[in-house]
Amino acid sequence: MAPPAWAVALAALCLAALAPPAAGFYLPGVAPNDFEKKDPLLVKVNKLTSIKTQLPYSYYSLPFCKPDTIVDSAENLGEVLRGDRIENSPYTFEMREPQMCQIVCKISVGEKEAKLLKEKIEDEYRVNMILDNLPLVVPIQRMDQEDAYFYQHGFHVGAKGKYLGGKDEKYFIHNHLSFTVKYHRDEQRDVSRIVAFEVKPYSVKHEYEGQWNDKKTHLTTCDPHAQRVITSSESPQEVEVGKDIIFTYDVDFKESDIKWASRWDSYLLMTDDQIHWFSIVNSLMIVLFLSGMVAMIMLRTLYRDISKYNQLETQEEAQEETGWKLVHGDVFRPPSNSDLLCVYVGTGVQFFGMLLVTMVFAVLGFLSPSNRGGLMTAMLLLWVFMGLLAGYSSSRLYKLFKGSEWKNIALRTAFTFPGSVFTIFFFLNALIWGQKSSGAVPFTTMFALVLLWFGISVPLVFVGSFLGFKKPTIEDPVKTNKIPRQIPEQAWYMNPIFSILIGGILPFGAVFIELFFILTSIWLQQFYYIFGFLFLVFLILIVTCAEISIVLCYFQLCSEDYLWWWRSYLTSGSSALYLFLYATFYFFTKLEITKFVSAVLYFGYMLIASYAFFALTGTIGFYACFLFTRLIYSSVKIE
Repeated sequence: MAPPAWAVALAALCLAALAPPAAGFYLPGVAPNDFEKKDPLLVKVNKLTSIKTQLPYSYYSLPFCKPDTIVDSAENLGEVLRGDRIENSPYTFEMREPQMCQIVCKISVGEKEAKLLKEKIEDEYRVNMILDNLPLVVPIQRMDQEDAYFYQHGFHVGAKGKYLGGKDEKYFIHNHLSFTVKYHRDEQRDVSRIVAFEVKPYSVKHEYEGQWNDKKTHLTTCDPHAQRVITSSESPQEVEVGKDIIFTYDVDFKESDIKWASRWDSYLLMTDDQIHWFSIVNSLMIVLFLSGMVAMIMLRTLYRDISKYNQLETQEEAQEETGWKLVHGDVFRPPSNSDLLCVYVGTGVQFFGMLLVTMVFAVLGFLSPSNRGGLMTAMLLLWVFMGLLAGYSSSRLYKLFKGSEWKNIALRTAFTFPGSVFTIFFFLNALIWGQKSSGAVPFTTMFALVLLWFGISVPLVFVGSFLGFKKPTIEDPVKTNKIPRQIPEQAWYMNPIFSILIGGILPFGAVFIELFFILTSIWLQQFYYIFGFLFLVFLILIVTCAEISIVLCYFQLCSEDYLWWWRSYLTSGSSALYLFLYATFYFFTKLEITKFVSAVLYFGYMLIASYAFFALTGTIGFYACFLFTRLIYSSVKIE
């Protein structure tokens, strides 16, 4: 028997996700640039970043050498939200033309400049540069393997240290940069493509002969003609008030076998793929356990129950029975706060649609890291357009609950979640603004976000709600009694709070290993590009949320407790609580954040992420129980 088409397609998608990108496949906007010998290469500078403060600053906020005119590069929405500020720089190379001891400029250090530099060195800020859309990296040799390197993004502004025999700690600036540009050469056309951009930073107290004559000054500390090349920081440049700092650089060009289409491979090198496979296996064990539980319920218990219930002939016999059939007259009774449940289900559907489409595009390679900000831009736009699904699903459920004011539910769906997130985001942005960081979203971008929300998302939610409300009402498989049945006293383990908290553990357990890598990529500024693994984990999360909700919903109904609507949502949704607790654990064990503002930013953004995770997982659990209850109650004969 041949496997179904969807299974073949899913297998192909997962294999494509885990395979390296095919050579020669170029995405729109990231086609290669061919350079001939002596073609100018323009180095751009990006934000200064620190994993200790999480507050980015523009490159020229520090007293670095500036070009005659500073030109901002056009940035997309995702780049602006990430705090990227890409500008031109005074570093200019010529293709395949090595340069040694090139003077950039001389800076006089005053009290203000010294204070700024020392603060940034203390907070371990890194300088980020870009050449031909490739970020600058510092190659660092791995201790466990010879001839193996990992790459640090950007170089540190400077370092702290002591002079030999000295007691006081001093601040030293990296003022000499030794660049290496690797290129792949096409012999037939004699053109080259850049495949790597590396640097080794040094701190050198430069000296020179005669008068200062800008770039024509003759340095005695760095002279290629006298074979004086900088290879260490033996005589470092200290940051002192009243002293001058001379900035210099070398650039070397090396031919490489790496092809242009594979140039990101070294940046995205996954040295710990075994832990990801362990994560998948760990998650699959949870899924198999839950699937066994569900199979046992569906095949054994339910089959026996339904057969027994259908064989009963008299009403007296039916009344003697206990179990889930007894609550058939109340199981589809609308819950309290049904409007709010509709709103959160609609929000969860919106998130589910956004993540699913984003994940598929990422797996197929359309959200390449070479397209900076592409992932965030895509997620934001998809969220906006998925408002149609949010409105549709919330109004369908609202109509099932006998609601009549569809405009009211559409308004609440359009504003409840986005409104609360925007409030937190606005508060965090004000904090960043107060720190004069480039991470603060400008007023124009904030206006664009509000325009996306009010101009596109809100109208789409209303359109979806209108379409959903026009559809016929979903018919319940059994009739609801006019008088609610009394719920018997429940065992301690069926207490709502206890069962809800227990229900969130397994969905969180299915994703927490992958969550570690996601948090590392966000807060420790590393590339995350293993979307193949992430897609598999996402599928496992869907199954886990659905199955744990069905299992606990069944136990609840067997206890003659028919208040399952909200509990089915909260059971899997409670995994968001564990996510936030894990984020707190990660903060104290893996991060070195010391500033209060940075800590508030971390917990603010993780609160938003946990809130979104609650809506996503809760909605998955709710729909699983919704379909499960309709299935079992439509399978029995009700007198």
